[in-house]
Amino acid sequence: MSIFIKLKWFFKENWRMYSIGILMLFLTDLSRVIPPYMIGLFTNKVVDHKLTWSYLMIFLAILLLIFLLSYFCRYGWNTHIVKGAALLERTLRKRLYDHYMEMDAPFYQKYRTGDLMSHASNDLSSIQRVASGGILMAFDSTANIILVVISMILFVDWRLTLIAIFPLPFLAIGVSWIMPRLRRAFTAYQEGFSKMSDHAQESFLGMKVIKTLGQSEEDIQAFDQQTDQQVKINAQVARVDSLFDPLATVVMTFSYVLMIILGGQFVLNKTITIGQLVSFTAYLGQLVWPMFALGQLFNVLERGNASYDRVMDLMSEESSIHDDPNGLSEIGVGELNIRVKSFNYPDDPKIILKNIDIKLGEGQTLGLVGPVGSGKTTMLRLLLREFDSYDGEIDFSGHDIRDYKLSSYLSAIGYVSQNNFLFSTNIAKNIAFSNPKIPRAEVEKVAKLAALHDDIMQMPNQYDTEVGENGITLSGGQQQRVAIARALIVNPAILILDDALSAVDARTEKEILNALKGQRQDQTTIISASRISSVINADQILVFKNGKIIERGQHENLVAQDGYYAKTFHEQELASHYEAKLTGGE
Repeated sequence: MSIFIKLKWFFKENWRMYSIGILMLFLTDLSRVIPPYMIGLFTNKVVDHKLTWSYLMIFLAILLLIFLLSYFCRYGWNTHIVKGAALLERTLRKRLYDHYMEMDAPFYQKYRTGDLMSHASNDLSSIQRVASGGILMAFDSTANIILVVISMILFVDWRLTLIAIFPLPFLAIGVSWIMPRLRRAFTAYQEGFSKMSDHAQESFLGMKVIKTLGQSEEDIQAFDQQTDQQVKINAQVARVDSLFDPLATVVMTFSYVLMIILGGQFVLNKTITIGQLVSFTAYLGQLVWPMFALGQLFNVLERGNASYDRVMDLMSEESSIHDDPNGLSEIGVGELNIRVKSFNYPDDPKIILKNIDIKLGEGQTLGLVGPVGSGKTTMLRLLLREFDSYDGEIDFSGHDIRDYKLSSYLSAIGYVSQNNFLFSTNIAKNIAFSNPKIPRAEVEKVAKLAALHDDIMQMPNQYDTEVGENGITLSGGQQQRVAIARALIVNPAILILDDALSAVDARTEKEILNALKGQRQDQTTIISASRISSVINADQILVFKNGKIIERGQHENLVAQDGYYAKTFHEQELASHYEAKLTGGE
């Protein structure tokens, strides 16, 4: 029953709704204990040959009235209790989704997508059943047992009642043994379901890679192993869960045997009438459902308990990014200063960035180059406030970026990575994702800046062309350019292109960079690239290696230094020359 205590906050908020529902449920249970008593009286009339037409009509009229009352009350508790359960699911779903939106990068590195989806679907459904079926069975079975036992004492005989309920404590002992095992089994089931969901989600996303590398059979075998393991867990759940029904059956059968033997003796001794024995039999029959309902109740409660603990463990995770609700909300253009003495990722002592010192004037463009793993993207992640735990400070427009409201700060940044996510809708909606009400003319304007407009106009439905799941119908270069247009449409104070031109050809790259230079003369632009041609016109170029800046300057100065930048530039220039020569030869 601890799950009800854990959900006390919700029942307290919605006490009126549940009070009405439980009152209606109580009236329904109360209406059920009257017919057995009336049937007993009716039986005595028949046995004593005293049944009259007027008595029969009154008897049927009272039964009809009780039926109508029961129907009205059933409708009442259904609408209130089920509505309350739906409200609980909506409340928890919103809180969990909001929590997902607030969490930082380490959170998504710790939890896999399939696991998060399992929490948001399977676990929340199990909790929702506690607030509907759990409340129903808990109160209904308890009220039924109490009302029936009281009726048996008042309308039949207290001694027969005491004998009939004598086996029930054995049921309680059995339940106390079953419940902890049921909870452990359900926890294992939920965890197994999360792993299976995560495997399926990962396989669907990586289907192209799986098939290309010929790993379909291996992936199927791995999934089959997880499925087999889940079947074993489900079998364990079923074995533990199935222990209750036979136990309840044995207890109720024993009660019936005692009732028949001793009840018959009481009738022969004229302690009770035949009508009372009939009523007692009906009352004892009404105890059957509550007994089995208790078994279902434990099932629902233990599932809900395991799921609630899993969800709360997830909700207890705290983001390392602390958003100040009273922070600055206005962000203008200005100077960017980055001074980071050191930074290492959480739970990893290795220093990734060391002695980073960057000063970028208003409206200037910064170029970042360096080998893979040199720290370029890590520095950009700090600028995006994915991590705040660094030794140093990053200032923009005269304020530390941690002094801004997170929502205001991030909305002033346009970020485009090498691999971008596109939504399963048309091109126009993908570009205008930040503000669906943006006029089509603005959408077309930024598409032209991203050198995408001509491509779009050649498509059958132009800007209304569906891109498919994650932009599958577009080429890699087109996907990148859609993402660039999506970033530009917010007119960001800081535009970050993190190797975002890697999939476009040299001519398109040059066209995009020229457009950006003309459009963003008063705004900050940061370009991280593996191709030197992407940063050649930057106001300042930094070369990263092993988390440090080893070279800085403009293109001509860096080429003259004959360092990493110059060597890379000459190698890429030579490669482009041979590529052009081979292409021309064809």
